[in-house]
Formats: sequence, structure tokens, C-alpha cells
Amino acid sequence: MHIPFLTFAFAAGVALNPFLASCAENSKHHPLPSSFGVLLFPAFEALDVFGPLDALNLFSAQRQLKLSLIAPTLDPVSTSPRSAAMNPFNSTFSESILPTHTFDTAPPLDVLLIPGGIGTRSPDPFFDEHLAFIREQFPKVRYLITVCTGAFIAARSGVLDGRNATTNKHAWADAPVYGPKVKWIAHARWVVDGKVWSSAGVSAGIDAVLGWIAEVYGVDIAEGLTLDMEYERHADPSWDPFAEHYNITDHLPSL
Repeated sequence: MHIPFLTFAFAAGVALNPFLASCAENSKHHPLPSSFGVLLFPAFEALDVFGPLDALNLFSAQRQLKLSLIAPTLDPVSTSPRSAAMNPFNSTFSESILPTHTFDTAPPLDVLLIPGGIGTRSPDPFFDEHLAFIREQFPKVRYLITVCTGAFIAARSGVLDGRNATTNKHAWADAPVYGPKVKWIAHARWVVDGKVWSSAGVSAGIDAVLGWIAEVYGVDIAEGLTLDMEYERHADPSWDPFAEHYNITDHLPSL
């Protein structure tokens, strides 16, 4: 006798709550993403990681999310430059983060986020394990999100071949070096190509992740998080004064 009332109450709750409504709509097709992984490497850019994660941290108060910080070992991973050439003033100004998982122990992921930073310029042998992990995970994850020059690591793994992507505009000249088979879009805050979301430099990762949240969980959710963060969000993926500043154009993939 009480079932119709409960059904009505749930339906009314969904109608009144945009978050529940978006969840209900998406759950008709498949569960919403809940397992997130961040790929760590020495000399990553702090905001590339913590900007997007702060939006997701706040979001985790609204639904269950799981975070894995992934590196080759469980040793601390620092933002400090790896070589003297990258640190000409011998600064000791850096932060470290503790991985929660190694490549061998990482759980199943829905979303893999790859940050950028000066460490992305490390030679290929250093990144062999990272590239292998990306290649292994790419067919399994539902979304790959790259921030800044994190797109260079993804490109080196080959998973961006034949796709559109963007990256940090100050590092634009390096894009075809690391991803000769990628179509690099110059004038973009972020680019979406299938399940791959790639952002421009550093702070653009926040806008891209908020845009991704709007797409996957609902616009109202992204707008609410933006207000909680007191962040002036750029919701237009084509907004990009930095491409104009550096006077850059698209890089077309080589044959």
C-alpha cells in the first residue's frame, strides 16, 4: 500500500533535485563514473593536479567518488625539477604527494587524469612504465583527461593518434614533436574527441573538468561547484586569448 507513495516521493525528489535528475537520466544507460585515477611523475605541475581535484573533492560530498594517485612506486612524488638544467636558481620550493597505488595495484578506473608540468619533457626511457600504463588503461577507462602538457605524455603513448587535442600554448612548438599524428587545435580552452578531453595550460584544467562534470553529471552540478569554489569559470571551450597572444595555429598530423 505504501509503494505508490514511495514511488511518487522519489519521482518528486528527482524532479526537484537537478543532481538526482541527471543521475537518474544517465543511470538508464550506465552507472555514472565514480573511480578516478591521477597519473603522477616527478616535476608535475601542482595546479594541473590540485585544480581539477579540488572541484572533484567538493563533488565527492554529493556522491561517492574514489580517488587513486598512481605512480611506479609508493615513494613521494615531488613537483621539484628533476635536473639542474630545469632549476637554474637551485630553488628548494616544491611540494610532494604520496601515491596510493602503483601501476600494478591500481584499481579499475572510470577516469584517468594526466597532468602536465616540466617533468613531461623527461626522455622516453623514464616514461616507459607510464606510457605502458596509459596504453593498458585507455581501452578500459571511460574518459581520459589531460591537463596542459599532460597531453604530451598521452601523445607519446600513441592513444591520441588521429584525434584532436590541445595543450599549453606556451609549449605549442613542442606539440608535433611529441604527437606528430595528433591534430593539435590551437584556439581552444579544451578539446573533446570521443572519450578524450584535453585542456590548454595549467588553469585550463579546472575549466575542462568543470565542463566535463557539466557534460556527465549535469550543468547545475558544475555551476554549483563553481559557486562553491568562488571561481570565475570559462564555460566556452573555444575561449582562448593565449592562442592569440602567442599567435599560433593548428598543427596538422603528419602522414
